[in-house]
Amino acid sequence: MNNPTLNRFLVLALLLIVSTSVFGQAKNVLFIAIDDLKPIGGLYDMPAIKTPHMDQLAATGFVFKNNHCQEAVCAPTRVSLLTGRRPDYTRVWDLKTMFRDIHPDIVTMPQYFKQKGYQTAAVGKVFDARSVDKGHDAVSWSIPYQETTGSNVKGGGYMLETRRVSTECADVPDSTTMDGRVLQKGKALMDEMAAQEEPFFLAVGFYKPHLPFAAPKKYWDLYQREDIQLPAYQKKPAGAPAYASQPGWEVRSQYDDVPKDFSTPIAIEKQKELIHGYYACVSFIDKQIGDLVAYLDEKGLRENTLIVLWGDHGWHLGDHDMWCKHTNYEQATRSPLVISLGNQYIGTSNSPSEFVDVFPTVCQAVGVDVPNDLEGVSLMPVLTNQQKEIKEFAVSQFHRRGTLNGYAFRDERYRYVVWLKEKYRSDQPFSMNLIEDEELYDYQNDADETMNVINKEQNKALGEQWRKRVADFLNSRYQTYNH
Repeated sequence: MNNPTLNRFLVLALLLIVSTSVFGQAKNVLFIAIDDLKPIGGLYDMPAIKTPHMDQLAATGFVFKNNHCQEAVCAPTRVSLLTGRRPDYTRVWDLKTMFRDIHPDIVTMPQYFKQKGYQTAAVGKVFDARSVDKGHDAVSWSIPYQETTGSNVKGGGYMLETRRVSTECADVPDSTTMDGRVLQKGKALMDEMAAQEEPFFLAVGFYKPHLPFAAPKKYWDLYQREDIQLPAYQKKPAGAPAYASQPGWEVRSQYDDVPKDFSTPIAIEKQKELIHGYYACVSFIDKQIGDLVAYLDEKGLRENTLIVLWGDHGWHLGDHDMWCKHTNYEQATRSPLVISLGNQYIGTSNSPSEFVDVFPTVCQAVGVDVPNDLEGVSLMPVLTNQQKEIKEFAVSQFHRRGTLNGYAFRDERYRYVVWLKEKYRSDQPFSMNLIEDEELYDYQNDADETMNVINKEQNKALGEQWRKRVADFLNSRYQTYNH
């Protein structure tokens, strides 16, 4: 029987079935941010640090083991990740610049997903609060942001103290902590959003292991102080400019139980206490992440939700006699990045990736058009094992002395750092005459960055190669920013 109406219906039904089978249904995004988390735990080949929940997530996901932040400090790196633009474009290089004061019309990742029909919401530290309005960049969220309340809004300790100490061990339930409250609010938002027809983009930002290292006692008890090892190398890299290092400004300036005089070494026992506290906080946050992902499972959402787990930058734990972040070295720029969607993407990669790549990757993973003004590239070819590498190097940056800006370039084997004078930024023309200092580290032969080998005769051609790469990259940024 020839029935045109029925025929059209059957064709439309067939197209719907085909499109669903090929492209899948619209996917949710669970976006998990962790403050000051370096690549650590079993998923990063450090099984002595207990992270069973992140390890489990990694076993059903993809781990980028050579991933780097754009700048090793909270506000700039988070703005870069959430806008897909580098610090020299956003002009957020510090902890006081509000990015919309510079770019009022820039579109963030959650804002873009909201425009595409997603519900968007956040809890905890996603942006750094010093770079956004009181609504945590209100335009980004379809559900208004609500600050998580607790005894210490910044996620410090469990009590307000007159004396600031760098570590705290209290026998309290997880639920009494800031991050315990973040977890509960994250679950409540998941409930609220899952009840709606639209897909969701839920950002959950945990505050630890940021200083002070305060975690419930049971997580401290996972480690024995006497078993904790100090870093193998605790000197400045030989042949490196002195200003490239830092004396642990953050921990020395804010806490009364750490020497404030930069020339006074931190006692070995105090170093072990700090490392112990950091490990305890990492295991504590690992448990919160595990509970959040388990809740996603309980609600039957796991198979249809892209999980993106990231730490905003690395952290020095006494290596090179440095603590905290604020450098262009490996321990500061290398950052966790794990992506999971059911069992679709499983593996690891040592090819370079960086946080500006996250925005386009998330878009492509859930079938949303990628904006054409992002500075990163999608990591999907690596996730799907179609390509081993999608870029030659990752780029980080940090400044010194108010006039020097350092750009670090990391490929699979080397880190090349060029220090440029005259307050150079990559929205300006690049010239070799701007070079003040250079550093080159060979991780195949020197995993601990003990020696800057840029001036070794055998590396002369390699140095020229890196200068050419840098000139091409910086001039490309200049052309893009001034287009």
